Amino acid sequence: MNLKKLFDMQRVLDQRILEKHPELKGQNNLDWKVLALQVELGECANEHRGFKKWSNNQEPRIRALKAPAMMEEDKEYYNPLLEEYVDCLHFILSIGIELGITDIEMWGLQAPDATRCFLKCFENINSLYFVFCVDGQVTQDLYERLFGNFIMLGKSIGFTEEQIESAYFEKNAINHQRQEQGY
Repeated sequence: MNLKKLFDMQRVLDQRILEKHPELKGQNNLDWKVLALQVELGECANEHRGFKKWSNNQEPRIRALKAPAMMEEDKEYYNPLLEEYVDCLHFILSIGIELGITDIEMWGLQAPDATRCFLKCFENINSLYFVFCVDGQVTQDLYERLFGNFIMLGKSIGFTEEQIESAYFEKNAINHQRQEQGY
């Protein structure tokens, strides 16, 4: 995974958002980015469905129709779980940029079960935010732990680094289009 490229692309998108919303310039934007990441991670868990032990349908949502189509050959599908996952990645990258931590190490990780990975990511997000609130800064190690556990989550739900990177590129382009359209 080309982390430099991902951070560079996210930096461009973040700058574009700041230009569209100048009230965000020069202020701490970590609060809303952390909350957005928590919401997106919850949406990702919801698409994964593995924690829904009360349900007979615990299969991940990996194929959904983009829009209604009259003819079978005109139908387009997408992967809702992967889309929610890369929404999280956008905010994780953006948080790293906000903190000034973009030159990070990736480590090889073994992925435990997805539920534990989701819980670990939530724990990492909360720890990062707590440390920031108490100390006013976050260590690179703490951010790398969040990033590494998030990548481990992706592996635990069946994504390769190539799939993640490709989906990030696609969603980043959509996010730029949304800024053009006044989303």
